[in-house]
Amino acid sequence: MTIAAVLSQKGREVATIPRSATLGEAASELARRKIGALVVIDDEGQVAGVLSERDLVACLAEHGDSELLARPVALAMTAPAITVMSSTPVLSALALMTNKRIRHLPVMQDGQLAGLVSIGDLVKYRIEHIEREAEAMRNYIQGS
Repeated sequence: MTIAAVLSQKGREVATIPRSATLGEAASELARRKIGALVVIDDEGQVAGVLSERDLVACLAEHGDSELLARPVALAMTAPAITVMSSTPVLSALALMTNKRIRHLPVMQDGQLAGLVSIGDLVKYRIEHIEREAEAMRNYIQGS
């Protein structure tokens, strides 16, 4: 069970935002898409960081609300981004997210952004996998 299997079910679309965008633009994008994080892209199109709802709240607490929304995404993003490869096992990615206390992982393949997984995506995939195994075991036992 690898991250590639999760992406094959969920899709590879990733919401991104330029590093130069404002926090107001990022907040609007998060709300419009009803998501919890955006992958921040630098001028060369590479992953520069991740901006999550938590990052916005922490930035607000640290800097106050005076013109915060006009400031650049780079002020609040988590950088460098913690990433995984599409070949990373799901359990390893879950452990990484738990240890680093993060909820979103950009997925890289051949040096390029290939997807994004959330802790919810991985838990859902894991539960479905366990349910399929349990059903196969029940069928095996009933067939014996």
